[in-house]
Amino acid sequence: MKGPVDDGAFLFGVAYETECVIRNDALDRLPVRHAVPELLSVLAERGAAVLSAPPGTGKTTLVPLALAGLIGDGPVRRVLVAEPRRMAVRAAARRMAWLLGEEVGGAVGFSVRGERRTGAATRVEVVTTGILLQRLQRDPELAGVDVVLLDECHERHLDADTAMAFLVDVRATLRPELKLIAASATSDAAAWADLLTVLDGTGPAPVVRSRAEGHGCRVFFAAPPPGVRPAHGTWVDPALLRHVAATVRLAMERHEGDVLCFLPGTGEIARTAGMLDGVDAEVLQLHGRAPAAVQDAVLRGTEPGGRRRVVLATSVAESSLTVPGVRIVVDSGLAREPRMDHARGLGSLATVTVSEATATQRLGRAGREAFGFVYRCWPEASDGGRPRFPSPEIKVADLADFALRAACWGDPTAEGLALLDAPPAGAMAAARAVLGSIGAVDGDGRATERGVRMSRLGLHPRLGRALLDGAPEVGVRRAAEVVALLSEEPPRDYGDDLVAAWRTARRGADGYGARWKAEARRLERSAGEEVGGGAAGERESDDAVAGLVTALAFPERVARAREQGGCLMVSGSGARLAEGSRLRSSPWLAVAVADRTARDATARVRLAAVVDESTACRAAGHLRSTGEEVHWEDGDVVARSVDRLGAVELTVRPLGAGAEPALVREALLDGLRREGLGLLRWRREAGELRERLSFLHRELGEPWPDVSEEVLVDRAGEWLEPELSRASRRADLGRIDAGEALRRLLPWASGEAVRLDELAPERIEVPSGSRIRVEYGGERPVLAVKLQEMFGLAETPRVAGVPVLVHLLSPAGRPAAVTADLASFWRDGYRAVRAELRGRYPKHPWPEDPSAAVPTRHTSARLRGER
Repeated sequence: MKGPVDDGAFLFGVAYETECVIRNDALDRLPVRHAVPELLSVLAERGAAVLSAPPGTGKTTLVPLALAGLIGDGPVRRVLVAEPRRMAVRAAARRMAWLLGEEVGGAVGFSVRGERRTGAATRVEVVTTGILLQRLQRDPELAGVDVVLLDECHERHLDADTAMAFLVDVRATLRPELKLIAASATSDAAAWADLLTVLDGTGPAPVVRSRAEGHGCRVFFAAPPPGVRPAHGTWVDPALLRHVAATVRLAMERHEGDVLCFLPGTGEIARTAGMLDGVDAEVLQLHGRAPAAVQDAVLRGTEPGGRRRVVLATSVAESSLTVPGVRIVVDSGLAREPRMDHARGLGSLATVTVSEATATQRLGRAGREAFGFVYRCWPEASDGGRPRFPSPEIKVADLADFALRAACWGDPTAEGLALLDAPPAGAMAAARAVLGSIGAVDGDGRATERGVRMSRLGLHPRLGRALLDGAPEVGVRRAAEVVALLSEEPPRDYGDDLVAAWRTARRGADGYGARWKAEARRLERSAGEEVGGGAAGERESDDAVAGLVTALAFPERVARAREQGGCLMVSGSGARLAEGSRLRSSPWLAVAVADRTARDATARVRLAAVVDESTACRAAGHLRSTGEEVHWEDGDVVARSVDRLGAVELTVRPLGAGAEPALVREALLDGLRREGLGLLRWRREAGELRERLSFLHRELGEPWPDVSEEVLVDRAGEWLEPELSRASRRADLGRIDAGEALRRLLPWASGEAVRLDELAPERIEVPSGSRIRVEYGGERPVLAVKLQEMFGLAETPRVAGVPVLVHLLSPAGRPAAVTADLASFWRDGYRAVRAELRGRYPKHPWPEDPSAAVPTRHTSARLRGER
């Protein structure tokens, strides 16, 4: 049976025996049909291609059917389509089966974690990128698969980037005949083409472009009112959500059709749904955790004559699926991205401004079935300042899972993998440290047999460790149930008590409970294969089981309680529990979920289990240490013997005089670094010596020492010995004579030290015979002397060749004039000073010509008597 010719571009038909009727009318409406002949041609010639097709063109549904030979007259192939989300997997498989006029599980099937619907006749299988990675690691050749289409590459999910890197390696080394397609809905095709450089040496992979044939849309900018605060962490200003809800109502008044409203997370969806109470429409909430029935209802569309719908969605609705009936898109302009604090081992979600690519994806939802309308909830003036693409997940996420996959693939550093962005060195180092601590990799970063077993479980390595090590202790079933809880965080309304959440999930009254049960069964089977069955630990309480398994998964997050609902994790991070939490009464916790924003001083505990101290020490045993700790604390040396679990001190015993001298010395040096040289005894002479040396270093340089605070602190171990090694506390530092110690830095070896008094004398003899102290503390040396004592001196005194700054004083010792050029002062400035002060101090000499006068430190009468 053959279908109609589509503009001469592509012949639809069936290449397999079936009683079903292909929906050619629907296929004819998909714009990507024009690009299919070119795509098939370049695949035949080159083996790899990039398909650039705007949203709604049919790249996810029509192209796999054509590649498999299920429509058209192409060869029969088995095609694997990888999608980033489970919802997209089911939707794509359902849509393709519908286009063929059959049910899912026949020619088109799908596989997600915990569910597989395929059969012997399946030619197109849609999988998550996580499932694809597991298959690649079990069977790198992907036996029986002819074509792999990696969809939505532009979203830059870590699993997708990793899968692409592995597939490029497979084509290069194992299966050059494997066809590979990177499908992207945005304009970043050139980068993917370079990554998929074909094996025949003819350059980047060809880019096949599909034109958009949508119905178009009109964009409105609905700027929020003044005073809306920027989002941070997972907090979004309620005023913005009220604005989004108001924009939805406005759009519904102006236009016909269903509304698709994009919001950053499930919390914002729930709050906005409440704000839309009373709207004349069915309000649906679409996100990754929504029950399958709700997801199916959204994707089925409105029944004829049914009510309008408002679909509040996260980013799951941006791509890979069409929400029927949508004519209006309201975009909050926000999205969530993962963040990882590698130093603390805490992951979190950050609310970010959507990129240009994401905004374009969202816009494309409006014009798929008819002319649409898009309301962007941000000022038009800020539209051009958005990043072009979302942050690649490899740049911001926890890389432990990626690092283990790379190690199992045989490339522990990932340097040989074809990645658009290299993993950050710091994140990879943190990931390898985690893998090493759980025995997944050896000292060279290569995967151990245990690490390979972990990778086969389809879990984060931490959770794999918890399942493998926990199952023999508490039983496979119960370990699997707790790990299933940890693998997908329960809804927030389950509370922060992991055991209570476990019991709620067991009742299975919601979508999460159903998913949890399926995952627990899968993990029980997997763990049974790895560690065997058994009923170990069945007598243990739920608290003991949950605490042990959680502590094994997250040993760095074992925490001891502090005051007022706070706790300290062994990683050193502080955390706090919610008011009224049952967990506040527990002295020890195993924290499963905690997040900390850049603005928070401590993390918030979202999910945790009670543990006892022995379990905590056992799970985090690699962080336990016992030894002497001598450090500077609260202004003095503290010496003690400490048994600690990471940052948590288990027992502490004062050491007194028995502390290791080297540790005491280092603590004293730390005290000097923190509090400065004021801890030493500085007599006036010592301060003056330091100022003189500073002057000489500034003017003459070497060999005169730098005596700045920073340098002296850095060199304290040199010039403060032997007194420093004899000291044991702050008071001992206060007995060290800084002046005597400073003299050790003088250039004795070169012989220059003896010239100290010549180059920077403490005092200078002036014409009156007085020896006046020179102040070296300023930018220039200062000589403060009574004016009459300088009579007859024409040349300014110098030290180390530098003219001193002469502060000429009145007979009462008050400043009268300042000069660095005495000859000039006698000639030009003295007359004014004489006129001002002669009447005030008549008993003192004020000659007409000071340069020829007799210097004196006495009155005129005494001067005459001396004569």
